[in-house]
Amino acid sequence: MAQTLLYLIIAFILGEYIFSTVLSYLNMKTWEKPVPAELRDIYDDAKFEKAKAYAKENNTVSTISGLLSLIILLSFLYFKGFAWVDGIARNISPNPIIDGLIFFGIIMFASGVFSMPFELYSTFVIEEKYGFNKMTFGTYVGDKVKTIVLTVILGGAIYALLAYLFQLLGDYFWIAGWAIVSGVSIFIAAFYTAVLLPIFNKLVPLESGSLRSQIESYASKVSFPLTNIMVMDGSKRSSKANAFFSGMGSRKSIVLYDTLINDMTADEITAVLAHEVGHYKKKHIFQSIAISVAQMGIIFFVFGWVARSPVMAEALGAKENSFYLALITFSMLYSPISTIIGLFMNVFSRKNEYEADAYARDTYSSAPLIGALKKLYSDQLGNPQPHPAYVFVNYSHPTLLQRIRAMNLIRLPSASSLSEGEGKNQLR
Repeated sequence: MAQTLLYLIIAFILGEYIFSTVLSYLNMKTWEKPVPAELRDIYDDAKFEKAKAYAKENNTVSTISGLLSLIILLSFLYFKGFAWVDGIARNISPNPIIDGLIFFGIIMFASGVFSMPFELYSTFVIEEKYGFNKMTFGTYVGDKVKTIVLTVILGGAIYALLAYLFQLLGDYFWIAGWAIVSGVSIFIAAFYTAVLLPIFNKLVPLESGSLRSQIESYASKVSFPLTNIMVMDGSKRSSKANAFFSGMGSRKSIVLYDTLINDMTADEITAVLAHEVGHYKKKHIFQSIAISVAQMGIIFFVFGWVARSPVMAEALGAKENSFYLALITFSMLYSPISTIIGLFMNVFSRKNEYEADAYARDTYSSAPLIGALKKLYSDQLGNPQPHPAYVFVNYSHPTLLQRIRAMNLIRLPSASSLSEGEGKNQLR
């Protein structure tokens, strides 16, 4: 049974790799198509060739890192690497909770060492070459240190609590685990801007002036209870711009990247915020949290059902089962289900983006929002017509072309048009 489970895991990993590789290949082929007529005002020949070269360089790095990751993971499984790390952890401490912390510490350290050269090359070579990178090496190191500290403190505390409850509650563990992880997710959604974001970025209130007055006037017009308009120093790391809505209940904030303010007109920025307000008015944030909590409940229920089986550890080559080995095995077995759920979530997200665009169009204007989207897309060298299969699987936003056509048609798109989406680097 354990050997069959191992072969199943390997099949899932290989299948997912082949699937994603084929999609990436199809998506890269779309760069050979001419730019659609509606987007020729943002891509002249020179800029289009620049965007194509940028995409190819990123794809090359992604292909190399993905192939190496596949080889390492399959080798780790075949040569019982997880069991080896498990043995190291058990030799250091007899406490099963501390064992898990040591186990994941070793795995995450090794993963970080592997990924770092690719991160450095992407940031300081590719992003630098195309004018996006604003990050110094000192900032990169600082971000890494902060991320590690947060992971050790918060991630370690959450893991230790879950591992303790796993031992204590038996068959009822899944309920407690579901409640804890859901609670943490809701806390982050509510307090991300106030608690976590300032650790990495400087946030200041948008200064008084015509832009703030225009935004507040719009918020008042649509009865949006705006608490804060914050400006984030996004230019500290990248020239790419964005904006997002954060908070729940009475704590509602809109965060603007300083690069957004520098690159766009007041009308375009207000239209961007109208899109974000649309998400709030349509209850998209609440719906997403509710769906996420429901998914988490299913995951913990299934995990709680299979986690105590010895075969979970035996599939990784270990002789003795543990909470952390069961987590590793379960995460790999659950991957195909997670992919399928992700497809439905992307369809749901694209529907929400269409609705938020329509809300901005109806309560403000479509022209400045289209102008803002074109600037964002052009500045970020996005693919003007990504492959439908690729965007269906990977993208949470409609394509720029689909968003423009939907707003110009003065109606929401049909369900069939939701198969096309745009990457996550657009407005959330």
